[in-house]
Amino acid sequence: MAPAYLDNNATTRVAPDVVAAMLPFFTENFGNASSTHDYGAAVAPALKAARQSVQALIGAEFDHELIFTSGGTESDATALLSALETQAPRNEIVTSAVEHPAVLNFCQHLEKTGRAKVHIIPVDEAGDLDLDAYKQALSDKTAVVSIMWANNETGKIFPVPKLAALAHEAGALFHSDAVQAAGKLALDAKDTAVDMLSLSGHKLHGPKGIGALYVKKGTKFSPLFRGGKQERGRRAGTENAPGIVGLGVAAKLAQQTDLARIAALRDRLEQGLLAAIPQARVNGAGERLPNTLNIAFACADSEALLHKLDKAGVAASSGSACASGTMEPSHVLRAMRVPPLSLQGALRFSLSHETTEAEIDLVLQNLPEIVASVREKSPLWGEMLKKTA
Repeated sequence: MAPAYLDNNATTRVAPDVVAAMLPFFTENFGNASSTHDYGAAVAPALKAARQSVQALIGAEFDHELIFTSGGTESDATALLSALETQAPRNEIVTSAVEHPAVLNFCQHLEKTGRAKVHIIPVDEAGDLDLDAYKQALSDKTAVVSIMWANNETGKIFPVPKLAALAHEAGALFHSDAVQAAGKLALDAKDTAVDMLSLSGHKLHGPKGIGALYVKKGTKFSPLFRGGKQERGRRAGTENAPGIVGLGVAAKLAQQTDLARIAALRDRLEQGLLAAIPQARVNGAGERLPNTLNIAFACADSEALLHKLDKAGVAASSGSACASGTMEPSHVLRAMRVPPLSLQGALRFSLSHETTEAEIDLVLQNLPEIVASVREKSPLWGEMLKKTA
């Protein structure tokens, strides 16, 4: 295992307190929460407490506005399909070019199968949404807008409250994939026009396979899964009690995170790399998550960089873990029009409350030499040096 784990936007280590809270629900408290006997009755209060913890994390007004799901992908799909069904005859979706594949690929599937028309809003070179294009895409045909609260690759934060208000002016519902934002930003769902919001446990030191969908009270809703009456009839299937309990504890711990300390570590990493490595650029600089740094090195292949970093004991990423295994450049960075020489050399470092000064030091000690060694094999680097000489 790498001594420096800096890929927390992909997944986080489950917190020890979360594991401890979950264990009894695999053993003595194993009952079905929907059962009326004592075994079931012992589980139900724990699920209620977890729901209230998630409510507090995102600033929801009521705990019953939370529906527990299997994770962010299910929450996103549920929100989009529900909106199309409840908002008919409206059949258009507005989203951004830098959404997570859970939203972007699903929207493209809906369009390909004739279930919706999709408007994909571009971003500028800083990763900011084109507000004029966004406003023009909204119409009386828009069923739902789905814009992420913060980007998983660059950490860029979108003005979700403003975007949601504009969507409502057009009579559309607004959904936000807040998987990366939850626990890293102060969210206040009750005081925004956000109708639906997705989050996932494993992004905030909770277990994998559990997430939640916030549905504001009064929002028309159509379930994705139909069957039993679990989750107030909005998500059929026996509740994942250990996962739900774990998510609740993770949500409570997230509210205690020292985000300023994390941001200071991120900034030290960023400044150190920019000072030590020529022809480096930060992607998505500006208002972004306190834990995320996307930095590109011209004429250096990211796969080669990651391989050498891993050997040096550093775990990082070239972007979204959901896009790994492909040599295609990041769709997020392409949408931001990152220069071709930098596009293939982008790395994402994502920190957590567990990140230490020593982990940052390890990157700063090793990455400059690694970048230099990779660039030595690139004829493009030699050409760039001649031009800048």
